[in-house]
Amino acid sequence: MPTYILLSTLTDEGARTLMQNPKRLQEVNKEIEKFGAKVSAQYAVLGPYDFVSVVDAPDNDAIARISAALHARGTVRILTLPGIPVANFVRSLK
Repeated sequence: MPTYILLSTLTDEGARTLMQNPKRLQEVNKEIEKFGAKVSAQYAVLGPYDFVSVVDAPDNDAIARISAALHARGTVRILTLPGIPVANFVRSLK
């Protein structure tokens, strides 16, 4: 399954929601699984983004639906990047 990196920034509403219900992060991860994807790693980070999530999804269409559905809530903004394993990248250069 392809891997995607999601760089997420909470909106003001999203930050309030998280402060009121910190378990919301795990709830969202379970919702992502309903799209046929899986969060394989997730980090809270400092800087311009609040979270970095590594998500395995069936294809670009699936991750696009996930990103759009989460963004539509108005609680988070997401930059979605496809991840290419380094070994595959190196092979493509030969």
